[in-house]
Amino acid sequence: MDDKETLRVGVAVRRLRRELGLTLAAVAQRSGLSVPFLSQIENERARPSARSLARVADALGTTVPELYDAADTARTVEVVRADDSDGGGVRQLLRGHHQLHAMEFTGEHDTAREFQHRNDELMYVADGAAEVEAEGRAYRLERGDTLCLSGGVRHRWRAAVPGTRILLVAVADHIEAIEETRH
Repeated sequence: MDDKETLRVGVAVRRLRRELGLTLAAVAQRSGLSVPFLSQIENERARPSARSLARVADALGTTVPELYDAADTARTVEVVRADDSDGGGVRQLLRGHHQLHAMEFTGEHDTAREFQHRNDELMYVADGAAEVEAEGRAYRLERGDTLCLSGGVRHRWRAAVPGTRILLVAVADHIEAIEETRH
C-alpha cells in the first residue's frame, strides 16, 4: 500500500467516529493517542504507524482492514452517463453509499405525494419549469432556478411544462444533519 492510500484512511476514521457519535477526545482516551494527532490523521496530515492505526481501529470498535475497506469507498471516482436510466423518468445520479443523494426527474411527477425529509434538499430546474408548494406557500421555478429546503420542510412539486428536467440533491438519510450554533 502506498503513502497516499495510507493517508486516505483518515477519511474513514472521521466518518466512523462521527457515525458512532464520538468526539476526538473520546477516541483519544480510548486509544491512548493525543487529540491533535487524531485530528491530523483525520485531516490526512499525518500517517499513523501500523500500531497507532490498530489502536484507533480498536477505539472505534473495528479492525485495520475494515478501515482500509472504508477508505477505499471514501475515494471513489464514478461517472454516471446520461443514458444510464431505467426509462421511468427518474435517474439516480449517484450509485452506492454517499453523503449526498442525487436524482434527476424528467416529465410528470405525482403531485399528490407530499415529501418531508430529515435533511436539507436542493432542487434545481435544469430545463422547463416546476411548481413547488412548501409549508403552504407556492413557488414557480424556471430553468436555472434553485430552491433549497431545510430538513423537515413539508413540500410537493410538479412539472409545469412538458420536458421539465429537475435535479434533486439532498444530504443522504443515513447522515445526521448537524445544526450549527451561532455565537
